[in-house]
Amino acid sequence: LAHWCLHSPQGAMMDNRFATALVIACVLSLISTIYMAASIGTDFWYEYHTLSPAENVSEAGRTIWEEFVSKDADEKTYTDALFRCNGTVGLWRRCITVPKNSHWYSPPAFSFFPPPETDMTTNCISFSLSDQFAEKYIEPGNHNSGTDLNRTYLWRLQFLLPFVSIGLMCFGALIGLCACACRSLYPAIATGVLHFLAGLCTLGLVGCYVAGIELLHRKLPLPEDVRGEFGWSFCLACVSAPLQFMAAALFIWAARTNRKEFTLLKAYRVA
Repeated sequence: LAHWCLHSPQGAMMDNRFATALVIACVLSLISTIYMAASIGTDFWYEYHTLSPAENVSEAGRTIWEEFVSKDADEKTYTDALFRCNGTVGLWRRCITVPKNSHWYSPPAFSFFPPPETDMTTNCISFSLSDQFAEKYIEPGNHNSGTDLNRTYLWRLQFLLPFVSIGLMCFGALIGLCACACRSLYPAIATGVLHFLAGLCTLGLVGCYVAGIELLHRKLPLPEDVRGEFGWSFCLACVSAPLQFMAAALFIWAARTNRKEFTLLKAYRVA
């Protein structure tokens, strides 16, 4: 974009400040898009760490996994499994750590040999589209307790907002390409506005996710031996928002300032 603008009629009057701002804005936009795509596609938005996941799984046998993958698994069922099995939750999937072998080892009551170490693996189940838009209940798992509107709409927003953010940035990039074809810097203002709106969507996504997790843990408190924390996928989304705002500011500043200087210079020449 900066290269084309430098060779445009207005670009002849554009100094290196605007070209540098456009290059930095494009780099920030690209990085934020990569971060957003990575955060959407990974499952480490929130992580649960238990003291002894293998023992917890062995105690319940196959029941935990069968309930976790069941189509009828409600919010309380799979959340309890996440607590007990070192679970992770993403925007699209939920995962738990289970023994790798098909059988479940149960050591004998009396043995002179230590039990073998259990190989663990992470298995994931995707949220269906109906799960994403399903109602959340005031008492998780109790369909007769009424609909919790706050958690319901927070969950839906955290599913929709990242795609809106990505779409706005892609549309902004398309406008930037059109600006290159027209050899004009002024459309970069629209690109900056779209990046600003994308940043608001990303910021809203982060806020909705944090609020949703906090409300869920009020309904289903963490057990004493379980520790919960936000994962690196969530951190990528948090970093993406300020990058989008910075790119928006640079796009708008470069376009408006260059346009203003070009107008003043043109008026000076006419005079």
